[in-house]
Amino acid sequence: MKIDGTHYRSIWREPSGEVRIIDQRWLPHDLRIVPLTNRAEFAVAIRDMWVRGAPLIGATAAYGVAVQMAADPSDASLAETYDILNETRPTAINLRWALDEMMKVLKPLSPADRAAAAFARAAAISDEDVEMNRQIGLNGLEIIRDISRRKGGKRVNVLTHCNAGWPATVDWGTATSPIYHAVEDGIDIHVFVDETRPRNQGAQLTSWELNSHGVSHDLIVDNAGGHLMQHGEVDLVIVGTDRTTARGDVCNKIGTYLKALAAKANGVPFYVALPSPTIDWTVVDGVKEIPIEERSGVEVTHVQGRSEDGRILSVQISPTGTPARNPAFDVTPAELVTGLITERGICPATTEGLAAMFPDRAGRR
Repeated sequence: MKIDGTHYRSIWREPSGEVRIIDQRWLPHDLRIVPLTNRAEFAVAIRDMWVRGAPLIGATAAYGVAVQMAADPSDASLAETYDILNETRPTAINLRWALDEMMKVLKPLSPADRAAAAFARAAAISDEDVEMNRQIGLNGLEIIRDISRRKGGKRVNVLTHCNAGWPATVDWGTATSPIYHAVEDGIDIHVFVDETRPRNQGAQLTSWELNSHGVSHDLIVDNAGGHLMQHGEVDLVIVGTDRTTARGDVCNKIGTYLKALAAKANGVPFYVALPSPTIDWTVVDGVKEIPIEERSGVEVTHVQGRSEDGRILSVQISPTGTPARNPAFDVTPAELVTGLITERGICPATTEGLAAMFPDRAGRR
């Protein structure tokens, strides 16, 4: 997608061979593009959220393996790299999926052949993510078109939580892809953006990308969504996911579950947009089986922003000594999800619905 008229991906390889990312910690106030040159830097970038979003984490891990294979393509190095990168973020399943893909390609090869093959597979994973997200957008567009028709062409209001936009993927985004396609289709569309405490990915990233692309939107506090739904101001909710179970439970940024409950109570359709690598076919009950990452309490007790003189600062908002809990994700049970928007189409959030959409992958428990 575009920043000030220039197209960017969230991760790419320069002609020189250098892998670069947008360091998202500084958005929306500063666009910083940084190289990742060794395995340790890739691990830090994933763990400390220089990159975030399940699909982008997967693509970054794939390039991390490739960079390490260029430095040391031995069997020991390959196995060690898998373990190091896999431990950086425990919830997003795309990380493990991408690492498994790299192992599948690289393990049978001789060490001398691994670096080139690794970069090729990492590039392919990135390209596949872009195409899957484009298809998600075209499939989700049909939902928005239908609502627009039923409203006689009046504005369609979408609420989204966290950032499932193009900075969370390689391009297009998942939840935002139908929105971008609706804009291109000429549909009058507006987005309510949850700020998404504690890291404020909605305020900092979703607002930034929609603003950069000229999409109508309002930033709202996390607790405003239910109120807007009660008063008929939300036509549908679209969110992303970091892991979806075989029966359609959805693990996403903390607070998603509350939005789903509010949507159910107010008769608002609640859709989840996801590329198929986000489906964990080995997991059924998301609440019991998905590990929820607990991050530092500092993310709760402090917020980052820009001062009036332009400096990017972190300030404390709670009393010194107050402890904080910081579960980064929650699980929305499948019965609260209206449908899953995938690259192959839209299916019910049920075991049968997912199996019918992905018969070649279902049942891998």
